[in-house]
Amino acid sequence: MVIVYSTFPSEEKALEIGRKLLEKKLIACFNAFEIRSGYWWKGEIVEDREWAALFKTTEENEKKVYEELKKLHPYEVPAIFTLKVENVLPEYLNWLTESVR
Repeated sequence: MVIVYSTFPSEEKALEIGRKLLEKKLIACFNAFEIRSGYWWKGEIVEDREWAALFKTTEENEKKVYEELKKLHPYEVPAIFTLKVENVLPEYLNWLTESVR
């Protein structure tokens, strides 16, 4: 199991992209939540409200999730990265795997 992380400019965009990934069976589920972000952008420090999303999927689907996120993402340089999960309840891993088939 892997978790692909990204941030979005709005709740609507995070939910829209999460839904599209679900419909394509690239992920089993996602979580979206509001965050406060600070970052460098074009030579300036920016503080902003964003929406973070955790997309849960299999290692086999990780590359496909990246490709789809890059196509759908509204940011010029989106944060998209993977968090590797080492221990997973076997029943949950089975459900996740079956959900993306």
